[in-house]
Amino acid sequence: MPRTTAKYETVFILNTKKGEEGVNQLVEKFKNLISENGTVLNIDEWGKRKLAYPIEDETDGYYTLIEFEANPEFPAELDRIYNITDGVLRSLIIAK
Repeated sequence: MPRTTAKYETVFILNTKKGEEGVNQLVEKFKNLISENGTVLNIDEWGKRKLAYPIEDETDGYYTLIEFEANPEFPAELDRIYNITDGVLRSLIIAK
């Protein structure tokens, strides 16, 4: 029986302290991680924006939105990886 997949949307905000190259490496890391575990439907890089309030003394963050399809176990693993990755200020994963 084929495994069922669901549609998800994730937004993550990256610390911009490591510069453009550091940000791009992290964005690529998450794009690759999601495509290895599911199907990337759309990527929308909002770029560097001012945060509504400082997070970890940062006032700017790099925003990326990725829509994807994956099996229901994957978002918990993705969230775990967000939490242990240095440079991720905030992340959110929602089922569509």
